[in-house]
Amino acid sequence: MEELIEIVGKFVSIRYRNDYNGFTVARFRLHELNEKDCIVTGCFAALQMDVLVSLKGSYIEHEKYGVQFAAQSMEKVMPKDEDSLVRYFSSALFPGIGRKTAEMIVAELGNDAIQRIKADPDVLIPLFKKKNDKRIQSIINGIDENDEVDDSIVFFNKLGLGVRNIMKLEVVYGADAAAIIKNNPYQMIEDIDGIGFKTADKIAYSLGFEQHHPYRLKALLLSVLLDACMSSGNSFLNYDEFMSAFSKRLRKEGLMLTAEEIDEYVEQLKMDRMIIIEENRIYHSTQYDAEKGIASFLSGFPYVNEIEAITDDLEERLKEVEADFAITYEEKQKAAIRDFFNESFSILTGGPGTGKTTIVRGIIALYRNYYPYNNIALCAPTGRAAKRLSECSDVQATTIHRLLKWDLESNTFLVNAEEPITADLLIIDEFSMVDQWLFYNLLLASKQVKKILVIGDEDQLPSVGPGCVLKDLIASQCFKVCRLEKIFRQSQGSDVVELAHEIRRGCCTVLDSGHDVAFFECRNYQVKDQILKIVNNAFEKGYADTDIQVLAPMYSGVSGIDGLNLALQKLCNPPALYKKEIRLGFRTFREGDKVLQLKNQPDDDVYNGDIGRIAEIVPAEEDFNHQNRIFVDFDGIIVEYTPENFNVLTHAYCVSIHKSQGSEYPIVIMPILNEHHIMLQRRLIYTGVTRAKKSLVLLGEREAFEKAILQQERKIRNTTLELRIREYFG
Repeated sequence: MEELIEIVGKFVSIRYRNDYNGFTVARFRLHELNEKDCIVTGCFAALQMDVLVSLKGSYIEHEKYGVQFAAQSMEKVMPKDEDSLVRYFSSALFPGIGRKTAEMIVAELGNDAIQRIKADPDVLIPLFKKKNDKRIQSIINGIDENDEVDDSIVFFNKLGLGVRNIMKLEVVYGADAAAIIKNNPYQMIEDIDGIGFKTADKIAYSLGFEQHHPYRLKALLLSVLLDACMSSGNSFLNYDEFMSAFSKRLRKEGLMLTAEEIDEYVEQLKMDRMIIIEENRIYHSTQYDAEKGIASFLSGFPYVNEIEAITDDLEERLKEVEADFAITYEEKQKAAIRDFFNESFSILTGGPGTGKTTIVRGIIALYRNYYPYNNIALCAPTGRAAKRLSECSDVQATTIHRLLKWDLESNTFLVNAEEPITADLLIIDEFSMVDQWLFYNLLLASKQVKKILVIGDEDQLPSVGPGCVLKDLIASQCFKVCRLEKIFRQSQGSDVVELAHEIRRGCCTVLDSGHDVAFFECRNYQVKDQILKIVNNAFEKGYADTDIQVLAPMYSGVSGIDGLNLALQKLCNPPALYKKEIRLGFRTFREGDKVLQLKNQPDDDVYNGDIGRIAEIVPAEEDFNHQNRIFVDFDGIIVEYTPENFNVLTHAYCVSIHKSQGSEYPIVIMPILNEHHIMLQRRLIYTGVTRAKKSLVLLGEREAFEKAILQQERKIRNTTLELRIREYFG
């Protein structure tokens, strides 16, 4: 193992810093070599200029950037000689202290001035003659704050939190971070995005917390409730369901608690308002507040934001829009447009080819006609859905997270009730994907909005997160809903659209049309080769891999997402001498690979479900800090990835049907087999089929397909949003 070198000096300027992972390139002034400068690289949670530090690492020769010092650790060095102490006390750490004052402090207190001040701050009083001199407090504060930062970083590093999480802790907790974690490490689960029970529990164990500690058991209880709701989509658990799930978790950990002890912890969490109990239902407070908040906002929305009904010349202006777009609206479509203008909140729902896009274009054109100076905000849950909305409306659309300016460090939205959306009209597309918590936060930020239109297909899969918002809004019967069912002329020749509507009705007659829908029967062990053959045929006809998307219901198995991605990568992006690559577990990432983002990264403007292309790979041996780096191009947005966040990327040659929601592709290929039986149900198949714009290729076992379209959702999600809306509307 290479022996580490120690260098001592001060950071004087930062050339580059990645705020996501703390990777920094900085100019560093060496302390005892005629103050010569060198370039230092490394990951640092915090950097202070003009402060003496010791770095341990090694010198490297970068072929492009020359000699650099790759730092692996950093410790502060307290000045001990007269000159260093003078520079220390006259630095930016001590506002109001100049060089002459610093020289006086060192002359009077000696080379152990810092230690003497720490031991007894009153030693400063004779130097300044006045006990309340502001400079005394400046010196005391500077030393204390410096020590707190140092101690905190050392403490966090020992816990193995990593630079990224340390940076989040500093944003949320500030100077109290170490004290808060020492007192209750499980607090991080609620406050820090990306830290769950497993991470907090590991830290708690290292701090000496016992398995039966009350903080741990309450955190475990909350974890069970949250995990159950996230995995099922429920906004609450029935009491018996919760007790069963929690008892099972306790047994798994070898813990024994009586029902009375569990009830006591439940009562404590209820007192702290971490959970809410209504009748036999247990809610996490975030879901309870979301349901109540949505119902409360919408019940007041039509009255708080009074609207002026438009009836006089709507028909005439609508004819002008029809002429501009060279279309003729059907009566049902005209009714949808009238409803929009005469209601503050309205819902537009329907399957593919029913004219939702055409109606939205008309609504926006008419709205601009009536209100030329009003602002319009268009948004959707995913980047791809937002892009499609922009293309069809000629208005720039964005993701909901971007509209609300989600801050990753604090896990909050910067656009909120205090800093609301500055728009008069808000249109939300692909609304079936929106969960309760997100919709609640969107409404909180919409107090200046005068009209809201939500658009979605109620037959698609519901949101990944808890709730079934679109279904509950429609079922409440408290809002104007335009349900489009007729397939219009431009879609009538599409067998994909016909099949989608047949699936909604639980039947299928167009599987073997030979036009733009095909079903190839094969066994599970034949699926992979059949898919490769179909994709290769598409390539030979001039299609690119961006035109083709393979969708699968499950990750494991011979026809699962993981295995298909490995096979498709070899076909779509085979290795070549000019392509750099890195291996991570069973995956190899290669320049040119099609990749999928698995987590929201608002700072980089990329979100869960976005698909990009690996533009460049920088191997560790060519990198500043001897670490692999991947650069991904998301439709012109270049995002850098380092080992710390490689896990948010995966290949996208084959993706799950859930991840594809909100996107459309010219060609969709989808295996359907009996081995997928756990996942096979009508909504899933319908959602996959409606991703295809031109051609759909299904393959596998016809019996599995027929069973799936007859299989309605096995379990209705537990929500009380519909009930609350009705209560608020009276």
